[in-house]
Amino acid sequence: MTDIRTLTTQLTDALTALPLDEQVQALNEIRAALHAAGPFAAEPVDHVVWVKADRVQANSYNPNKVARPEMDLLDDSISNDGFTQPIVGFPLMEGTAPWAGPVEVVDGFHRHLIGQRPAHTARLHGYLPVAPLIKDLGQRMASTVRHNRARGKHEVELMSGMVVTLLKAGHSDLEIAEALGMEAEEVLRLKQMTGLAGLYKDQGFSRAWEVAPDDV
Repeated sequence: MTDIRTLTTQLTDALTALPLDEQVQALNEIRAALHAAGPFAAEPVDHVVWVKADRVQANSYNPNKVARPEMDLLDDSISNDGFTQPIVGFPLMEGTAPWAGPVEVVDGFHRHLIGQRPAHTARLHGYLPVAPLIKDLGQRMASTVRHNRARGKHEVELMSGMVVTLLKAGHSDLEIAEALGMEAEEVLRLKQMTGLAGLYKDQGFSRAWEVAPDDV
């Protein structure tokens, strides 16, 4: 069996001999291989890759509103502590490595915004840390809600927009409530606020969580 220290030294020497972008790609590929082979393959945090900052983009369903003092505090935190949490993102190009194409933010939009400020892009060589999350649109929306609610964040505009999208995709009030961690009464109130209660009161549903792009 190859000595782990020898293997580590050889790998380190090989990495440091590469130009920066090739070094980053090699790190991403090594991490992907280790993630797939390790005991934590089901955990996104075990697979953080570095993605070019200009490839990371906002999703279309989250208003992402934060007051300036909180943004400044986040900027200060990242400046002093670095990125302690990756951006959770969905690779939009199927069949390619998660760092090779555009990535849509599922959680961490404000970390993504702050990370694109000049001071951070210089320090991070134009890259952002991303934990890939491979799920369909409905599941990603539910994931965004879970992340927001776990932090105590709940915006009516955010929730109503997601309810509208899922209703248009054919899901029932009960399915939406279960997926978004809401009570059925909350879904009904949001439908009433958006004028959708009458329009969708008799609509059936599909159990598929795939949402067509035209419905977003």
